[in-house]
Amino acid sequence: MYAEFPIWLLALDYILGMVMWTLIGRFAMGIFLPEDSSFFFMRFFVRVTDPLIRVFKPVTPDFLIKPMVPLYVAWFFYMARFYVMPWLLGYSVMGMLSFPLESEFAHGVAEFIGWFAD
Repeated sequence: MYAEFPIWLLALDYILGMVMWTLIGRFAMGIFLPEDSSFFFMRFFVRVTDPLIRVFKPVTPDFLIKPMVPLYVAWFFYMARFYVMPWLLGYSVMGMLSFPLESEFAHGVAEFIGWFAD
């Protein structure tokens, strides 16, 4: 499907996408669990995303409540993927599922439940 794009661009988008979704996952789990929870998923999200949150500390506003910080940092990754990646990938227009990571995931789910036959 994406054979015409260099593998390094797709890998970069996949990495940025996984980082973005991990930050969103930490925010979502933070709604229900404290940051120091013993639940293994929460420990994983905190351990993986803490370095990124520290890197973005200088551009994080002080008025932002602590549970919202992972979502704020995820926004930076989303914006890079929304504006920079499509330009690098040569997309002429932005459309539904134009992100390669989410597009592959959506196609996999659709194929799994039998919506499309490629």
